[in-house]
Amino acid sequence: MKIILQSIVTCPNCGHQKEETMPTDACDFFYECENCEEIVKPKPGDCCVYCSYGTIKCPPIQAGTNCC
Repeated sequence: MKIILQSIVTCPNCGHQKEETMPTDACDFFYECENCEEIVKPKPGDCCVYCSYGTIKCPPIQAGTNCC
């Protein structure tokens, strides 16, 4: 299975979108929106901001394993 590392993150506060490269060896629990400077955290039950606000789930979830 090919793991996709690019995800477009949408800020839940202002709607700003930015393509980001996801790390393969760590989870991003916090994400700062470059537009409104809001610090975004994952939704309850999600492991990281990519799983909550990205167009693509994080690499461990794509691979079918537990996230960090």
